Amino acid sequence: MPEFVVPTPRRRGRPKGGESDAPDRIVSAAVDEFGELGYDGATMRGIAARAGVDAALVHHYFGTKADLFTQVVGAPMRPDLDIPQLLDGPDDELGERIVRYVLEAWEHPDVRTRGITLLRAGIGNRLTTPLLAGFLRRELIGRIAGRLQVPDAALRASLVASQIAGLLIARHVLQLPALASADVDEIVRRVGPAVQAYLTS
Repeated sequence: MPEFVVPTPRRRGRPKGGESDAPDRIVSAAVDEFGELGYDGATMRGIAARAGVDAALVHHYFGTKADLFTQVVGAPMRPDLDIPQLLDGPDDELGERIVRYVLEAWEHPDVRTRGITLLRAGIGNRLTTPLLAGFLRRELIGRIAGRLQVPDAALRASLVASQIAGLLIARHVLQLPALASADVDEIVRRVGPAVQAYLTS
């Protein structure tokens, strides 16, 4: 089971002289690029051009596009990094692994606080909703769908994402009493098979 780590900007080596404000300019440019073009349409080269820096400097400070997006929106989890590890195991236990990973990550107070904020912002917000949807479509749903050797893989993976999103909203945003107080093992036991059914039935 992958261990969750709160993402931080990558800062290796030493930037060229005169670039001390580059990270702030890059973040500002990324906000504009993601806002105008969405997650899929935004590019690291486009962000670099907006910021007036070389694309290599964007990678120097923030790594990949997913890294930069996570930094910009404060995403609490990294499916682009963690899903490959979750997929590495018995197929008939994948549903439970996904549910357990998400629930255990949200037991961390920082993850839960940031996650609730992002969920609330992502529902019905003109800017945040398409950004979050694009990120999840490419980095979560696409990766799960890539594992499934079936014609309707994208639909199955989307149903998994909808089940997990609904679970998090009910447990942490709406705080439905019985669900909010249930322990992780109990929820995994009950919800894992439903997620597994989306994947393999």
